[in-house]
Amino acid sequence: MRNPPAPRGPRPSRFERVPGIDYGDLEDYYGYALRRAQVAAFEAFFLATAGAGITPPRFTALVVLEANPGIAQSLLGRTLGTARSGAMLLTDWLVDRGLAERRHREHDGRVWGLHLTPRGAALLARLRRRLRLREKVFVGRLSAGERAELMRLLIKLAG
Repeated sequence: MRNPPAPRGPRPSRFERVPGIDYGDLEDYYGYALRRAQVAAFEAFFLATAGAGITPPRFTALVVLEANPGIAQSLLGRTLGTARSGAMLLTDWLVDRGLAERRHREHDGRVWGLHLTPRGAALLARLRRRLRLREKVFVGRLSAGERAELMRLLIKLAG
């Protein structure tokens, strides 16, 4: 019997402060603080999606497909910031698992539009519930105002 394939991508590990270690001026760097926060956020994401085989790009694709039924694969790739080949691999992965389907676009039969299947929509709904619970814990130390300000500032920094 063959072993199942290993999950794709590295999994985050705890990035906690180690008692007795002098971190020097690391906490003066925004990139360092953002990286520590990112690891904590990814840990929450991976706990919420455990066993589903869903990576952040796959989750993002499901959300974008739901919000943009019929989106072209190339536009999905641009939205995710991936090359055409990456968009094709991602789309194939979603289609092969019955989470999305390709349909000819109504006004241009040469172009395929991507749509969530009922199975994909159900998985996305389940993942959203689990992710919202994990994120609530992740940002639980912040007040509602702080959470709103953090999101505003992160969006601003991302450009």
